Amino acid sequence: MHKTESEIKKAVLVGLQLPQTNVVDVNSSLDELSRLVTTLGYQPIGRLTQKRDSAKNAMVLGEGKLKELAKWTGGTGLVASYVDPKKSKASLRFDNKESDEVDKAAEETQTVETQTEESQTEESQAEPILRADIVIVDHDLSPSQLRNLESAVGCSVMDRTGVIIEIFSRHAKTKASRLQVEIARLTYVAPRLRETGGGGDQQGGGGKGAGETNLELDKRRIRDRIKELKTELGSIDSEHLTRRAKRDQEITVALVGYTNAGKSSLMRAMTGSEVLVADKLFATLDTTIRPMYPESRPKILISDTVGFIKKLPHDLVASFKSTLDEALHASLLLYVVDCSDATFRAQLEVTKQTLAEVGVTDTPNVLVLNKTDRLKPEELDALRAEYPEAFFLSTRDKDDIQRLRQFLIARFEEGMVEDEFLVSYAIKGAVGEIRSKLRVLSETHNEKGFVFKVRGNEKDLAQIKAKYKIINSVPTKT
Repeated sequence: MHKTESEIKKAVLVGLQLPQTNVVDVNSSLDELSRLVTTLGYQPIGRLTQKRDSAKNAMVLGEGKLKELAKWTGGTGLVASYVDPKKSKASLRFDNKESDEVDKAAEETQTVETQTEESQTEESQAEPILRADIVIVDHDLSPSQLRNLESAVGCSVMDRTGVIIEIFSRHAKTKASRLQVEIARLTYVAPRLRETGGGGDQQGGGGKGAGETNLELDKRRIRDRIKELKTELGSIDSEHLTRRAKRDQEITVALVGYTNAGKSSLMRAMTGSEVLVADKLFATLDTTIRPMYPESRPKILISDTVGFIKKLPHDLVASFKSTLDEALHASLLLYVVDCSDATFRAQLEVTKQTLAEVGVTDTPNVLVLNKTDRLKPEELDALRAEYPEAFFLSTRDKDDIQRLRQFLIARFEEGMVEDEFLVSYAIKGAVGEIRSKLRVLSETHNEKGFVFKVRGNEKDLAQIKAKYKIINSVPTKT
């Protein structure tokens, strides 16, 4: 069912230009946030930016900018706790490590920054035509910051982490990914319970836990639930480890990279599988493994992994560690980047940093610059000069896909050996295994049996010859 235009939530985006960033960085990050918000099903209708010394200010924005933001939402632009002198600072305390920062809120309000004219966009200067239903901030917000902003703008507020977790929740399909996302979601929600109205101050009565507030009870339930989910995920991880152990003898190529870089499109082109391909961020959350098609000998497995993004929540990285272990155990990594995106260099660094978090640092890798069909000839030439070792392709070009296929086959054949031997007609099962695990260069027969000339890994050759007691062979190095 498609939503009508009036049913689609409208969002205004908020970005902060901190001392270590410039206008280009802020706009690029907001462009990415806009795509995230669109993937979530919201309609971005405007954006607002402000220079700030820190993202830790209790109200996030300055007093003037806060009122400007409120014009988009119909809010007052004032934080209720601050305009009502009868309320003490104690009413702003929450059970999280940022409570000290909230205690300083009243003092900060008096000295809040109001200079931002140079960073205002045209759309924020004009009176908004559309009314926003939600405010989305391109930074992580503390529970107190969320509460303060919601009080000032009079509508829901989400931060970047909240958006990403919600997208992951909607896109998770397998049991493992659903468990992983739920763990990250509960970890994110726990410290925000009071801010979102999930807890209260009533005392629980009777039974185990008597004397705890509703908030404390809710937090304990979340901790217990996270523990259950981790136990359940652990059993699934054991199954994954068993399957991975069976693949240890096989060649695997893992596609890694930024979200929407074209990994799934490349996976489909290389394997002929019906992998989901969508122009959305985080369309793929589950690792898919398929043999390269047409199959090579030895067989090469291709795996498609979850995409990365700037400011990816650490809890999500931790939750998806088991999924990313496919990259850790791969024979080769293909770093897939969208070279038509002006920020692809930064995206590549994000990919490398995220993989390093799960221990993927020494795996052999090749840089694949994808979507070359979107570049002008002079742009492509410049990139070839900058990245002479990279592989350039467009997944829409069958010739490019064939070149990559031959490149992978040749790369893995570099360490192989050639062998020639006789397999007696009396030996059962040997011929099928030879054809499936080794590359047959020639196959003839005589009165004694089949004569194979093959190329393969020394380990595979040794195992086959030992298994079928093949002794009349003369190996030669390629």
